[in-house]
Amino acid sequence: MTSVEPAILAENLAKSYGQTRAVVDVSLRVDVGEAVGILGTNGAGKTTAVEMIAGLRVPDRGRVRVLGLDPRRDRARLRQVLGVQLQQAHLHNALRVTELLDLYRSFYPDPRSRDELLDLVDLTAQRRTIFEKLSGGQQQRLSIALALAGHPRVVILDELTTGLDPKARRRMWNTIEQLRSEGVTVLLVSHAMEEVERLCDRVALIDAGRIVALATPAGLVAQAGAATLDDAFVALTGKELEEAE
Repeated sequence: MTSVEPAILAENLAKSYGQTRAVVDVSLRVDVGEAVGILGTNGAGKTTAVEMIAGLRVPDRGRVRVLGLDPRRDRARLRQVLGVQLQQAHLHNALRVTELLDLYRSFYPDPRSRDELLDLVDLTAQRRTIFEKLSGGQQQRLSIALALAGHPRVVILDELTTGLDPKARRRMWNTIEQLRSEGVTVLLVSHAMEEVERLCDRVALIDAGRIVALATPAGLVAQAGAATLDDAFVALTGKELEEAE
């Protein structure tokens, strides 16, 4: 899959916090309509890398473009085409699900309908529930709905299904597959091998702040001479991938 202008282009990203080098050197190209997964152990630099791509953190070094836009300089324009779901949702505890949806929908000229968003993440029964009364999994699903409110052309999803039960996890996978059928570009941080194998065209393995391998799931297995993607991860990084909580 190729494109004259990639959906996401990150070049030589680096970020440190004091003496801690969270991201050392990350370069990544994601073409329009492609889904790329990022796998790594806790502390490998996954979240910092995607937050720099989303414009939520300023790189110490490197360059980012999303649909040709600079996430810092073109922030207002980028918000109209980029949806971001982070691992931790920081939302107003006293607002109801519908109030949060309406707030986010107000940011866009042609948002998805409230009912469509509720259905996408299976929260119709909780529509009148205030945020702090939702379970952790329900809060996660709401943050995904908010990321999709504006019909984004690119979505960045950090631990999409952490904390979800098997039924909700499969529902989220179906939602992402629906987005992909609409041509949406997906960058997915995950701990779940089955998830990236099902949803992603390519997978980047990140270790100690660097991408150490990038290929299709089958390509990584072949590159490592392994039987499974799990085994390939161990062979290519020398580490076991923790289970998400």
